Amino acid sequence: MRTSARRLPGLGGHLGRGLVAGILSVALLTGCGTADNAGTPSTGAGGTTKVRLQLQWFVQAQFAGFIAAADRGFYAEQGLDVQILEGGVDIVPQTVLAQGQADFAVAWVPKALASREQGAGITQIAQIFQRSGTYQVSFADRKIGSPADLRGKKVGNWGFGNEFELFAAMTKAGLDPGRDVTLVQQQFDMQALLRGDIDAAQAMSYNEYAQLLEAKDPKTGQLYRPEAFTVLDWNSVGTAMLQDAIWAGSERLANDKAYQETATKFLAGTLKGWIYCRDNVAQCRDLVVKRGAKLGASHQLWQANEVNKLVWPSPGGIGVVDEAAWNATVDLALTARNQDGKTVLTKRPEPTAYTNDHVRAALDQVRAAGLDVTGTGYQPITVTLNEGGA
Repeated sequence: MRTSARRLPGLGGHLGRGLVAGILSVALLTGCGTADNAGTPSTGAGGTTKVRLQLQWFVQAQFAGFIAAADRGFYAEQGLDVQILEGGVDIVPQTVLAQGQADFAVAWVPKALASREQGAGITQIAQIFQRSGTYQVSFADRKIGSPADLRGKKVGNWGFGNEFELFAAMTKAGLDPGRDVTLVQQQFDMQALLRGDIDAAQAMSYNEYAQLLEAKDPKTGQLYRPEAFTVLDWNSVGTAMLQDAIWAGSERLANDKAYQETATKFLAGTLKGWIYCRDNVAQCRDLVVKRGAKLGASHQLWQANEVNKLVWPSPGGIGVVDEAAWNATVDLALTARNQDGKTVLTKRPEPTAYTNDHVRAALDQVRAAGLDVTGTGYQPITVTLNEGGA
């Protein structure tokens, strides 16, 4: 799933085949990209508007709000028929969007901005996750309590643009990723850490970290406990970057009235979906499992609960792009250096890289329906994991 044929500046030299191909194809597009010539959303039976949403990974509770919006009828209330397109290792959602194969896409902000700098005609229209869910996890006996402690260690990461926060943390700690650590290509699981092949592993709070707690400790015969590990949380370290955001085609958003209206309707349905999953965690887990999630029910419940922690509270209203958080992400993308000394971005994105116009209009609708859009009093539930996430 990887290539060493070419490293693109600013993208860490850790690109999967799909990401390399995707960015190269975007760079070859004229103007703002094929997607911008895709026309208005198509109309289906009964006057519904067909919409394609590209996810950035396989079906799991990371995307529970979108799944709930589809399955609970929140999109249908808006006159939309939304097709949710599953992601995967070789699928780059912002490129799928830029090439006209989707109407909207979910992507992490620094990854999408890197593609935008390469020529992708995309604009962020909502920010679902208010916090980063990325960890770097070690066994407690490795004594890694800060990024500086990574010096001399074997440090796993997935690549594909998921490593930017890690490089930002090492840069902040004065470490050179090319000399001071041994970078190891990590699979999308925690087996290398469990085997002792690496000292620190990349993990999402809602996914791979749970996989550790679903595994048996051979010393005790019981599931691992959190105290067996130390966790570097980029939110606490100060190198967190904005993650799951919703992107639209720039040219269509600027010039196509029907697409503009569809964007607002899509966001209104989406926000209702995330509010539903905040208040109905187990039910959303069930919807995700029904959709064909590859990991089990207890794992998906953990994931739905942990994802809620990243979304709620949303002080400015769910989906609103916070200017300070946006600028912090851009600043890190301009200064964090990879093992080749390259940065994620070479220049600041234009002010038009994001807009809150459509999400604010959507929030007005959701508030009018009497729904809580900030989650100020949100409290997570307690989840018991089963072996293997069953």
